[in-house]
Amino acid sequence: MRKKIYISICILIALPLLAIFCSNSVIKNAAKGKTYFTVNNIPHNKVGLVLGTTNKLTNGSPNPYYVNRINATVALYQAKKIDYVLVSGDNGTKYYNEPDTFKKELIKQGIPEEKIFLDFAGFRTLDSMVRAHVIFGLNNVTVISQKFHNERAIYIADKKGLTAVGFNAKDLDGKAGLKVQTREYLARVKVFLDIIFNTEPKFYGEKIVIE
Repeated sequence: MRKKIYISICILIALPLLAIFCSNSVIKNAAKGKTYFTVNNIPHNKVGLVLGTTNKLTNGSPNPYYVNRINATVALYQAKKIDYVLVSGDNGTKYYNEPDTFKKELIKQGIPEEKIFLDFAGFRTLDSMVRAHVIFGLNNVTVISQKFHNERAIYIADKKGLTAVGFNAKDLDGKAGLKVQTREYLARVKVFLDIIFNTEPKFYGEKIVIE
């Protein structure tokens, strides 16, 4: 009896670990050679899609992920590797507006307002990628986020009919990035559940032309 219980416990532990390992491997392999750390070799795309995040940490200090995505977006635009910026993020309440916050900072950094488009319904990476294709009419896009996030976004894009490459914003090392990296492993498992159940974005809406 004890042996059966022990085997059952081992299986319960092994299955989630196997799911994490497999999903991580598939996504990394799918994105291999499609993410870039410098502007030198990255191909030109009409639109750079920057994935939203909060600009402040819970303690009120600047969020490094936000700052680094801003810097990466500006670098791409200045190098003429993108012509327009599409900011996709959460706009859940009138007090929390990721796209608008990004837009204000990008304008401060020298990107013209008319070159910036906002997707207020990018509640999840899946929503952002599907809406970029369906609502904003993009067939090719440069995703701007940290490498781990870009890899997942590229995989989702491929499954939804959108060709994507990623420009990797600076990541965080050590303990500072451990929590986010742990969340990412779970998010990668969820990608496959979304594909299996054909999960749709929360909102669609009218089409928007970027030009």
